[in-house]
Amino acid sequence: MPDYFHGYAVVGLVAVVGVLFVAAAFGAGRLLRPVVPTPEKLLTYECGVDPVGEGWAHTQIRYYVYAFLYVVFAVDSIFLFPWATVFAEPGFGGVTLVEMFVFLGFLAVGLLYAWKKGVLAWT
Repeated sequence: MPDYFHGYAVVGLVAVVGVLFVAAAFGAGRLLRPVVPTPEKLLTYECGVDPVGEGWAHTQIRYYVYAFLYVVFAVDSIFLFPWATVFAEPGFGGVTLVEMFVFLGFLAVGLLYAWKKGVLAWT
């Protein structure tokens, strides 16, 4: 039983060391940085352009939808490579084929939804 938990102990120790390292870095940064707030430092800064007008701006939602669709198809392509390697293994062909069709079905439903909403129209 101790050998079984040894792997978890190593992972836990690495996680604790990582959290302590990040906390020490943030603490050192907080102690070493100069804090001199001025009105110029408190202004919004973007690409060297002084802010003009109100801080509220409307954004087109379709750009987020395009990004979401990209993520969906990127996940699809990432899932295809391990599936192709497992599909070649003996005894896994039928099961992995069904899993892939279920996965592609979910993607097709998402694509159909985006098409019905008019997201894929380049107008």
